[in-house]
Amino acid sequence: MTGPVPLFTLAELEAATALVRDVVPATPQYAWPRLAERLGCEVWVKHENHTPTGAFKVRGGVVYMDALKRGAMHMKGVISATRGNHGQSISFSAARFNIPATIYVPYGNSSDQNAAMRAFGATVVEFGKDFDEARVEAARIAKEQDLHFVPSFHRDLVKGVATYAHELFRAVAELDTVYVSIGMGSGVSGLITVRDLLGLKTQIVAVVSRNAPAMALSFDAGRPISTNSAFTFADGIATREPIEEVVTIIRHGAARVVQVSEDEIAEAIRVYFQDTHQIAEGAGAAPLAGLIQERHRMAGKKIGVILSGGNMDASKYRLILAGNTPVAG
Repeated sequence: MTGPVPLFTLAELEAATALVRDVVPATPQYAWPRLAERLGCEVWVKHENHTPTGAFKVRGGVVYMDALKRGAMHMKGVISATRGNHGQSISFSAARFNIPATIYVPYGNSSDQNAAMRAFGATVVEFGKDFDEARVEAARIAKEQDLHFVPSFHRDLVKGVATYAHELFRAVAELDTVYVSIGMGSGVSGLITVRDLLGLKTQIVAVVSRNAPAMALSFDAGRPISTNSAFTFADGIATREPIEEVVTIIRHGAARVVQVSEDEIAEAIRVYFQDTHQIAEGAGAAPLAGLIQERHRMAGKKIGVILSGGNMDASKYRLILAGNTPVAG
């Protein structure tokens, strides 16, 4: 079966790397011995929590805004919707190019994420019960006010994000499997595309919350399957309405999609602190939760996990370290 056309070439990826490197140094990947002892395999963590916004998405924002600035003849500003890391990426990158940014978030969104976006200079507007309602309203306002709407998934965003995958595959040879979380799909799509461009045999395992299973349902069905809710405290993977292009990419490029519980995500956050002294947000810890669930299957192998971000609210983090699992919202 023929796969989808690659989102970019290696030459385009190298050009994106040059843009990203101006603001995001190559993040480290470490093989943590306590994780290896715990899980019975060699575990390499890609530390995307070590970027200027504390998450991987800033890479995509830089590349997207550069292309937008070079191609737009007239632009009053940009607008987008987020639960946090995408919005920080757009806020950070828009400020670098002196572009006004407005970010829509759902009511009850992380106050820490909202504050971070405002600190980068964005106007933050609360609307709707979840990300998808905020996204629809942001798209409506974009048309009404002649603003450029920045989607959650776009080839330029993926091309920028994919630079983390290129770093990992160049730094660590012969990874058997890499675990990565899925939100709207830029992280997993970038990983799959780079793996294929490099001709590697590494398997990609995507991870979602059992409380937000839209991507897993879509993977199984071979087409986008929406859900009525995405009630997970892991904001970055609280997806209700999958994008068809992403479903096609993971159907051809991922080995499987693993669903993890809220308790498993919380436990992975505690494991990250105990074994590596790293702060992981829910979406950032989900790949490790997937590996922990499948640890017997991965015994003795060389495994990568993407710690996609560390933007965790202090109140939730205290609950988790105390042995509890926070609720969504």
